[in-house]
Amino acid sequence: MAEKKSPASGWPIVQGDFHSGDPNSPVAVVTMGSHLDEKGICDAGAAICGSCKTENLGLEKVIANIISNPNIRFMLLCGTEVKGHLSGQTLIALHKSGVKEGRVVGAEGAIPFIENLSGDAIKRFQEQIEIVNIMESEDLGAIKAKIHELHEKDPGAFPADAMVVEVKEAAGGVEVAAAGVNPQFLEIEKRLDKIEKQLEFVDAEVAQRVGRKIGRDIGILYGLVVGLIVFVILLVLLPKLSTIM
Repeated sequence: MAEKKSPASGWPIVQGDFHSGDPNSPVAVVTMGSHLDEKGICDAGAAICGSCKTENLGLEKVIANIISNPNIRFMLLCGTEVKGHLSGQTLIALHKSGVKEGRVVGAEGAIPFIENLSGDAIKRFQEQIEIVNIMESEDLGAIKAKIHELHEKDPGAFPADAMVVEVKEAAGGVEVAAAGVNPQFLEIEKRLDKIEKQLEFVDAEVAQRVGRKIGRDIGILYGLVVGLIVFVILLVLLPKLSTIM
């Protein structure tokens, strides 16, 4: 059996949009912008499961909860990427290349600035965790199968003890990373959130219209099929009826 260590007292240490499971599990699941069955995913063997919608504070919270539990050795990325923020791509870039002058190297999101994580915390994240990327998948069966697969590969707890970092938020929940770099980023963040909500509304409206059109098309097709069946029946029966008469 793989060796286990005690996570930090009160783990998960940072509150957020997630569900926690077995702290001895080697797998943390991040659903990016999707809201899946987090409890079901934890019941399937994840230590923690939740979304990560921003490429700065949200990312910092995820990492803080992971490095404070040495038993977590895999980060499974799934669900849909977050438009504009690209928090999944930023997580991968941070794990691969770290931070330079406060900015995640290679990140493509709007404001990928790190304020609360020290160089040591980032290095710990890079060394402790292997990222497994199945982003864009919301298939619970596939996610649970991957968790089981990763359990089979459990290397045991990271050799060092839990690392605790404090993730601070500015008043009103505004992300400190953006505010600490340039106030203009706050306005960018607000605009991105507004655009994201508009895109979600448009996506929902398009889906409804497509659904209505498909419904109409199926109705027309059904009518044509029924009409064709009736026509064929008449072709078969009319000669027989004529003979009888």
